[in-house]
Amino acid sequence: MGEDIRLAAVVGLAQGMAAAHGSRDAWRAAAVGACRALGGSFAALSVWERDHGRLRVLVNVGERAAGEVEFPEDEAYPVHQFPEITEFLHERWAGGGEPDAWVETADGPAAGRPGYIHQRVAALRRRGRGCCVVAPIVLNGRAWGELYVARAVGEPVFDRNDADFATVLAAVVAAGIAQAERLEEARRLAYTDALTGLANRRAVDVRLEEAIERHRNQDVVVSLVVCDLNGLKRVNDTRGHAVGDRLLERFGSVLSLCGAMLPGALAARLGGDEFCLLAVGPPADEVVRAADELCRRAAELELGDGVACGVASTEDPIGPVRSARRLFRLADAAQYQAKAVKATKPVVAGREGPDDPVVRLADEPSRDNGAERRRFRGRR
Repeated sequence: MGEDIRLAAVVGLAQGMAAAHGSRDAWRAAAVGACRALGGSFAALSVWERDHGRLRVLVNVGERAAGEVEFPEDEAYPVHQFPEITEFLHERWAGGGEPDAWVETADGPAAGRPGYIHQRVAALRRRGRGCCVVAPIVLNGRAWGELYVARAVGEPVFDRNDADFATVLAAVVAAGIAQAERLEEARRLAYTDALTGLANRRAVDVRLEEAIERHRNQDVVVSLVVCDLNGLKRVNDTRGHAVGDRLLERFGSVLSLCGAMLPGALAARLGGDEFCLLAVGPPADEVVRAADELCRRAAELELGDGVACGVASTEDPIGPVRSARRLFRLADAAQYQAKAVKATKPVVAGREGPDDPVVRLADEPSRDNGAERRRFRGRR
């Protein structure tokens, strides 16, 4: 392979990883790019899990053998089965050695104790591959995992030049993984409430818009629980903001626990003492039960005075829900009603008959009464 072709392959791999959305896309782009660059028929990317002492396969691409899936859930190999990995991770790299790829072939010799065949050689034979090149991936000065590229039986065997090129590719992959991890962390922080660790308002806006789109197109049930934690100002004024923060954290844990009753629900802090649960799919009655449990558990907290909780679901008689903003206004109006009457259970929009006061309040053209205290960045 000429230098220009190899340079183009390196650029293509780097661009593929840079364009990836999330870690899984980055892993796949790394394996696909390396497979093409080395003229392989199969490639895999694995991470070294130090706490488990194993190499866990993240992605398999190309001509997969029986039992190999693209994103395996539980394909992992004890590091002690691979003497060369153990040597590299614990001796050469620890001793200041540089990353260096190597080649194995299906015709390789047995190694180690009598009757023991090198695991990579055995795997090549078992999966009908002729050879492979293995390149350690080093990230932030530590061994992170490995890049593995194989060729089918009958294809040219990898040589030393291929191994050196694989070492270069592994360095490019390491840079791409570092970038993907930084972006993922930035996304996580952008959509996470720093105090409670729950999702934040931005995450709710995005997920609620997506959910309402699914409701419009597929009639999926979408439900929103909006909560106002009672007593936070009193706690802040009498016991200090550090204690108030502890109340917010504890309620966040209760919200998360109750949200787990609804598969896939998003638990979020909207800001201040306001929280919500967004559920997509579960029936409205299941959401109301989770909200009822939330009210019960919030009342038992050592601090605070319980929670005012409102529920709105597209499954209830609330009229057409064509926008995320309308569902939010309904849930907010229900919560406002719960606050006004000091309800100890959730108030549910649409369950008071044709002239439901919550629905009427939510759909009033003027909201000067303060029922919608949070501006929703969505379509009407």
